[in-house]
This record gives sequence, C-alpha cells and structure tokens, in this order.
Amino acid sequence: MYENFEIWWVTGAQLLYGGETVKIVDGHSQEMVAGLNASGNIPVKIVYKGTANSSKEVETVMKAANNDEKCIGIITWMHTFSPAKMWIKGLQALQKPLLHFHTQYNKEIPWDTMDMDFMNLNQSAHGDREFGHICAHLRKPRKVVSGYWKEEKPQKAIAVWARVAAAWADAHDMRILRFGDQMNNVAVTDGDKVEAEVRLGYHVDYYPVSSLMEYYKKVTDQEIDELVAEYKKLYTIKIDESGEQVYWEKVRNSAKAEIALRRVLKDEGAKGFTTNFDDLGGADIDDPKFLGFDQIPGLASQRLMAEGYGFGAEGDWKTAALYRTVWFMTQGMGKGCSFLEDYTLNFDGDQSAILQSHMLEVCPLIAANKPRLEVHFLGIGIRKSQTARLVFDSKTGDGVTATVIDLGNRFRLIVNDVKCIAPKPLPKLPVANALWIPQPNFEVGTEAWILCGGTHHSALSYDISPEFWEDYAEIAGIEMVHINKDTTVSGIKHDLRVGEVYYMLNRSVLM
Repeated sequence: MYENFEIWWVTGAQLLYGGETVKIVDGHSQEMVAGLNASGNIPVKIVYKGTANSSKEVETVMKAANNDEKCIGIITWMHTFSPAKMWIKGLQALQKPLLHFHTQYNKEIPWDTMDMDFMNLNQSAHGDREFGHICAHLRKPRKVVSGYWKEEKPQKAIAVWARVAAAWADAHDMRILRFGDQMNNVAVTDGDKVEAEVRLGYHVDYYPVSSLMEYYKKVTDQEIDELVAEYKKLYTIKIDESGEQVYWEKVRNSAKAEIALRRVLKDEGAKGFTTNFDDLGGADIDDPKFLGFDQIPGLASQRLMAEGYGFGAEGDWKTAALYRTVWFMTQGMGKGCSFLEDYTLNFDGDQSAILQSHMLEVCPLIAANKPRLEVHFLGIGIRKSQTARLVFDSKTGDGVTATVIDLGNRFRLIVNDVKCIAPKPLPKLPVANALWIPQPNFEVGTEAWILCGGTHHSALSYDISPEFWEDYAEIAGIEMVHINKDTTVSGIKHDLRVGEVYYMLNRSVLM
C-alpha cells in the first residue's frame, strides 16, 4: 500500500568543523537510515538525502521534496550544531509534513575517551534545540520524536507519523462522489467543501444518480452470478421472513448495485462516496420502465468500505473522507475500522453504553465472527422494500472513534477513546452493531462529545491510538479535542474556551 511513497531524511550540519567532519556525519546518517529501514517498524521507506550545510542546500532539498510525488514528508536531524537561520527559507518553502528526530548516533557517552573533538562532532543536544527554536519561531507544524534511533519506542512513534503522512498524501488525491444530496435539514453532515479542500486536501463532487443508473443497467447476469458466488463463500446465508425467491432477487440486485458503484468509482478516480436514501434513481418502482435501485445499496456500501472506499450515509462527505483516511493509515494492522452512527443508549451503571449501528452500512472489517447475509424489510427512505445486508456483532476491545465538524471559522477534529463490549443477544435486530462505553465513562464521555459539537456519525478504528489523530491534526492545522480516561466536563469546557480564543485571534492575525 505504501510502496510508492518515500520519507526523506535530511541531516543538519555545517562546514565550520571541516570537510572530514561532514564525511563522518554523512556516514553516520546513512547507517542510521539503513538501520531504521531494516527495523521492520516503519512502513514507509526512508531515503537519505544527504547533509544540509547552508541555507541554499536546505532550500533546495525542501523545494525538491515539495515537487516529488513520492515524497510524503521530511525527517530532520541535527548531528552537529546547525545554525538555525540557514533553515529559515527552506522551512518557509516546505509544504510536506515535517518530523524532527531528536536522537544521537552513539547511545552512550564514551566516558573514558571523551574529548572536545568528539563533543563537537556529536552535539545533537545542541543542534536539535537550535533547530527546534527556529521551528517554534516560524510556527512550523511538526512532530518531535525523542529517543535513541535503534530503540523500538521512537521507531514506533515515527511509524505513526509515517502512516499519517501517507494518509495525508492520499487525501490530497482523494475525490468523494455524492450520489444524491444531504438528508433534508441535517446540519452536521454538511459543511464548506471549498474550505475542506483548502485545509484537508480532498475534493467533493456531486454525481447524478441517473448517470450511475447507466452503469447499473449494463451489468450482466454473468457478473452478478460470479459476485453472488463470492457472497456464498464469504458469508453465512440466512434466509428469513423474506422467503427464498425474494431473498435471492434482493441479493442479486445488491450485487448488481455493488458492481455498478465500483465501476463508477474506478472510472471517476474516486476514493469515497455518499448515498442518500431519498435518491435511489427512478421514480415509480411499479413502472415497467423503472430504472433505479430497488433497495438502498447497503450491502454494496458495506463491502466497498471493506475495500477501502470512504463512505458516508445521507450525504455525509466529511465522514466518507475521514473513513478513507482511517482505512488508509491502518493498512496492514488488521483489526478493522468502520463508519458508525450513535443509535440508542443502554443505561447499566458503570457499563452504560451506546449501541452503534446504521440502517445497513457497517463495515464487515470489524465483525467478530463470520457475517450473515440477510434480507429484511426496511421502511426508511424513498424505496421501502426488502433489503440485503450483512449482520454481525463487532469485535470487543479498545478503540478510537473520530469525527470532523465545520464550525465556520475552522474544522474541529473530535476524538474519543472507547471500549467496545459484547452486546446481549439481539435476535430481532437485523443490522450490524457495535456496543461501546465512551471513555472515561458514559456520562462524561457523552457530555463532552455533545459539548464539543460531535456528530452522530464517526469513524471507528481498533488499530490506531489517539497519537495518529494528534499527528493528523498537527499536519492539517486544525483543532483537535481528545476525550479520554482523564477527561472531565469542566476540563473540556476550559479547552473549548481556550480553542475559541485561539482561533479567533489566529483568524484576526490572518485577516
């Protein structure tokens, strides 16, 4: 997934100590980069781009990074004292994510042999502070990782940033198609698409359902047969009240919708999409010339999410983009992620929880067991009919869920640590679900989420830590609020007030 990406490593030095010193610095740097690549902890290849010894050299490598599509970010490290003024023009020019690695070639001080030559060569303690100062002066967004380069802890911190930087690059080549518009009168799923592209990188387009139907009608019976055969291998077939004839008719039409949607997304170069249950093509399903989905394409949406396509229900393009980002930055991690919606509450003392679900569209990547392919009546939207879907309970364990809201003068990323627990049997609930306790507990977690303006849609991951979202918010330059085990309602109110002042002042400075 990340094989076409690179992270560039640039070592800070200078010519004050002579050319031989620079050669030593260069050799150490190459060994360190090779060691990081061989560690197996960092999923993106690091490429050494040499030492930077002057303002011109710094500016040249930073501009080259901007123009190289494979480069998704820069790691800087100051082996010696690197005067910070020489970094100004390059840092001003840099448009890619930046990580400052505070480390050192040697692990320990050579107590018995330490002399001034060794100290002058190995002075990251000095050089990294000089570099850090100029980044702070320039208000340059960056991640700082501190620790010995051979150890796992700093390597894993770099890995988090590398995955986020990869997802950030992916977002800047992300197009979201909206099949239909917003669900009427819903506020949180809409927002400023222009500002989203400016700030977050992705592009959102309307796509006519009538044009989608042109793909739909060209799907062949053979293609449907092949996909239904795949369903039979992957899922438990459960024919219920719909009866066998209706069951297979609805499953086949769901397969037809999946094929059509996938083709549109591929042909249009899109990485995500939204649907609207009030716009499914056609008008009267009883009309002999009817051309439209005979059901909400829930099964198709579930399976396309599992492939990595972003999805948002009822026109929710922000969550569609966020889900794609979650999926992309967790490649190879394996526990799963999904679009979810807060549905109903269960009050049970310390175990009080929120049942997450949707009408249909929950990603099977989070299924605890083999999903069941079921068909049930769905009485919501323009097409009230028997509808195919995958049904399952989610995995249990710790997760992180997130949403992005548009506050007019800024985007806010709201992140909540959650604990997914097993639900009691739900024999009459014909949809997939997850049951979670928001941290630090139900009362504080829900109150904080509501005070932050959190939406009813979010993107859950079992793989990532809040550090991923912190790095994402830093790169994007957006506000992040983290609701966790230490959160209090008074504390979250204070954080929100501080954020409001900060962004008001920031906006006035920019104006």
